[in-house]
Amino acid sequence: MTNNKIILKINNIKTSFKIEGDFYEAVDGVSINVYENEVLAIVGESGCGKSALAYSIMGLHERSKTMVEGDLLFKGRNINDLTESSLNKIRGKEIGMIFQDPLAALNPLMKAGHQIEEVLILHTNMTKNQRYEKVISLLDEVGIPSPDTVYQQYPHELSGGMRQRVIIAIAIACAPSLLIADEPTTALDATIQGQIIELLENLKLSKDAGVLLITHDLGVVAEIADRVAVMYAGELVEIADVKTLFKTPQHPYTRSLLNSVPSVSDLQSQLHVIQGKVPPIQHLPRKGCRFKERIPWIRDEAHESHPELHEVARNHYVRCTCYKDFYFQNVTPREEKPNVYTSST
Repeated sequence: MTNNKIILKINNIKTSFKIEGDFYEAVDGVSINVYENEVLAIVGESGCGKSALAYSIMGLHERSKTMVEGDLLFKGRNINDLTESSLNKIRGKEIGMIFQDPLAALNPLMKAGHQIEEVLILHTNMTKNQRYEKVISLLDEVGIPSPDTVYQQYPHELSGGMRQRVIIAIAIACAPSLLIADEPTTALDATIQGQIIELLENLKLSKDAGVLLITHDLGVVAEIADRVAVMYAGELVEIADVKTLFKTPQHPYTRSLLNSVPSVSDLQSQLHVIQGKVPPIQHLPRKGCRFKERIPWIRDEAHESHPELHEVARNHYVRCTCYKDFYFQNVTPREEKPNVYTSST
């Protein structure tokens, strides 16, 4: 993976939201690269900062209430320093985004085909006929049957899977070199999920693009990701290639996430539940290990006072030293749930 070209270099990004007059970091010092022809998955519970990071890259946060610090080097250019008008020349053309809620992302008063055409009007010099043919081609590419009919339909006339495909068509209309997918399979049935995963995989391979996948679905991650970055309370706590992460997870949070997945081979066992929850950003611990409060049975000395990412194996990074002492309460090591996704990776 490191032999591929870097599409996006995320360097010490901090995204802070203004709450009652004060700014609080929802994304706190995140640094990672996205390479061409790879899917990098960012995983974690709701509220950990995944979508906040995605919207920071796209420059979609309301600027009066949000502060984004650090560098976002897209093809060597710091897009975090660009004006809104300069960003508009990149968004939709060189960077595409698949939004989590397609019904909210689409204009209910515009036909599906016209919404895809808008991107072509903004970023190309195509004639009207050329744009129509391109839209039909895109609808066909994303697996929509009868594209001529769907072109004329409004979002409310389409199923959830069809709307998601329209969103994908909009995102890839100008063949972007970076595609950000924010929970692209949420609320879709298993069949449609599989089709969307296959579509994203084909897009990566056919367009040689970098894909940043934001998700909490570990099954989707195992199916499509090349590398995985686990995010907790605004920080990256573990980074590894997908096979390594699923076979030898190290950080207590990663292991807890994997152990929370129901296993078909062990239907009689009690489902593991991670103690506590992600604190709101106003109450995040800004010193020490942020996961410490959710594993209180681990001795205090196991945690670093200023946790850093350590390379525990080649290209495998883990934050804090507490992973060395971590164990599941009332579970011996040999009873820890086997990884249900190992065979898929």
